[in-house]
Amino acid sequence: MLPSRDSRWLARRSSCSWLICHLNNVGSLMFYRLQKAVTSTNCESRRTRRQIKVLQALDLAKTQWYHFTAVVITGMGFFTDAYDLFCISLVTDLLGWIYYHDTVSGNKPGSLPRSVAAAVKGIALCGTTFGQLFFGTLGDNMGRKRVYGVTLILMVVCSVASGLSFHHTRRTVITLLCFFRFLLGFSISGDYPLSAAIMSEYANKRTRGAFMAAVFAMQGLGNLAAGIVVLMVSSGFMKTRADKTEMLDQADYVRRIVLMFGAIPALLTFYWRMRMPETARYTVLVARNLIKQAVSDMNIILDIEINDLTEEEDANILAKQDNFGLLSSMFLCRHGWHLLSSTYCWFMLDVVFYSLNLFMIEIFTTGTNLFVDASKEGILEQTQNIAKTQAIIAVSGTLPGYFFTVMFIDRIGRIRIQLMGFSMITIFILGLAAMHDVWKNTESLPVGFAVMYGFIFFFANFGPNSTTFIVPTEIFPTRLRSTCHGMSGAGGKAGAIVGVFLFLYAGWRIPRKLLVLASCNLVGIIFTLFLPESKGMSLEEIAGDIQEDVECESEQ
Repeated sequence: MLPSRDSRWLARRSSCSWLICHLNNVGSLMFYRLQKAVTSTNCESRRTRRQIKVLQALDLAKTQWYHFTAVVITGMGFFTDAYDLFCISLVTDLLGWIYYHDTVSGNKPGSLPRSVAAAVKGIALCGTTFGQLFFGTLGDNMGRKRVYGVTLILMVVCSVASGLSFHHTRRTVITLLCFFRFLLGFSISGDYPLSAAIMSEYANKRTRGAFMAAVFAMQGLGNLAAGIVVLMVSSGFMKTRADKTEMLDQADYVRRIVLMFGAIPALLTFYWRMRMPETARYTVLVARNLIKQAVSDMNIILDIEINDLTEEEDANILAKQDNFGLLSSMFLCRHGWHLLSSTYCWFMLDVVFYSLNLFMIEIFTTGTNLFVDASKEGILEQTQNIAKTQAIIAVSGTLPGYFFTVMFIDRIGRIRIQLMGFSMITIFILGLAAMHDVWKNTESLPVGFAVMYGFIFFFANFGPNSTTFIVPTEIFPTRLRSTCHGMSGAGGKAGAIVGVFLFLYAGWRIPRKLLVLASCNLVGIIFTLFLPESKGMSLEEIAGDIQEDVECESEQ
């Protein structure tokens, strides 16, 4: 018997009502998040939790010398990461002149074919995507310290091997280079979830954001170091006389030295990383029932007071710890939107950030004479100009952005800074898109265009480039912290790959590509509204590691 017309109408009305109700709830949540970010009003019921004494002591500990030492030790990994990822854009033209000097690609002699350029620039990002997932999971299952040393050894070996990719055919050289850069990216990615977890679990809740931002700020120094190393190495070879054949040999030496230099900072920090004890939060909340070991480890490196240590009482608190697994129904209920939002925000940010970083030369040279012509002036002269531009942007835009984040993240809050950053990046990218055709044939492009370009990186780093790294470390439970951070970071590197292929294969003019990047920022703003603010809260309070005891209301 067919349903009556009235029953079909009621069924459609019921489904429409559910959809409208669901959309209304999502809209209300977004409005509430925006109101909370703008006004700092918090009308949620907050629950007080009994805290394990060693973790409470870490939350309340004064800022000490070891906190700064930990910033340097963990931050040097990010220094190396940024150097290795961004130095390739400075030597890509050298690869073109060395191995493809007898070909013409894209109406430009001596440049890499499009497919080769995509492989050289994007292969390390593919490695980081898989590595974030792999090492993030290992960090939660095997411990932060144990996996930390493995990633560093791999970084050293792969950096050296990238520079030693010898063979008599260019196809084999490029293949070997891509192979080792894939492994390099795979090892680099381990630093993201592990360094984030280690620094957040060492820091106190009052200055945790600043210390994590300082760790991530080492990425800016690595970016600057890539430009400085290229300038120094190329200048050294430019002082010697050489004919055209020897110039290619010199260029080959330059690119090999630049690629291998990334092994040095990683090697220097290996000893100190191996001396870092396992974090107390991992020892207590993941390894379980090792409270005395956690206290002993923390007393070695930090001056903290733990009064009235009662292991039995802390064990009772641990017994109330939630044990839901990754992607379980309880996890999806509590953290599903958080994981989705942090991943999408990082994805959208990296589409923009890596596109503008890796393809800076293409953006600046379209229709301009900003860089010298290597076929007329010299190969190393062109490389020097590119390196100078990257160094200037790093000093004027990138590093100040990181500095502002360190100074203000624990005052302003993570979500406010991320919303502000996405918004300002959108404004400046729209300005670049609007003025590109006006400026490209005028003398003002190198100045006006570069200034707006620098502001994009300022607000990227005083904005989502820093906060997308910090937030996923704070909002997930300790036993899943490294894994969830790795999943969010893998989403970001997937966005970087999309950005690389957007610039290489999309047959659009630069202004249209910039408009696409601006739209990515708008999507990032939307998903930011679903993320919780974690300023001034303990990690266990944010993520709900330990079961609630008492409910209370908080409006501030």
